[in-house]
Amino acid sequence: MNEHPKILMIEDSKEIAAALSGVLGLKGAVVTVARDGVSGVSLAKREKPDLILLDLMLPKLSGFEVCKILKTDNLTWRIPVIIMSTLNKPEQIARAKEAGADHFVSKPYDLDVVVDEIYKFLP
Repeated sequence: MNEHPKILMIEDSKEIAAALSGVLGLKGAVVTVARDGVSGVSLAKREKPDLILLDLMLPKLSGFEVCKILKTDNLTWRIPVIIMSTLNKPEQIARAKEAGADHFVSKPYDLDVVVDEIYKFLP
């Protein structure tokens, strides 16, 4: 396993991004945060992280659109995408899976549980 997995978090909430990246950082991950869908897509293509954590409600491009773009791009389609959202009705989860999401986590979540979930998807 990569000693310091690279994780890209596409999340517009500063509080959520700070809490989760803090915990992941303590576990040795290198976390980059993008605050909107457009910069998230360009960072994913440039950085090629080991994993992407993606919110659905984002400025500029929704998480659904970001996921679809990443999963149809030759540079990023292999990167696992975990969607983390309060939009957790069955039809929204189904739409996230259709967009290519590898996993779905409902907010609010237990930080320890979610970190364990994240590590299942890292190489």
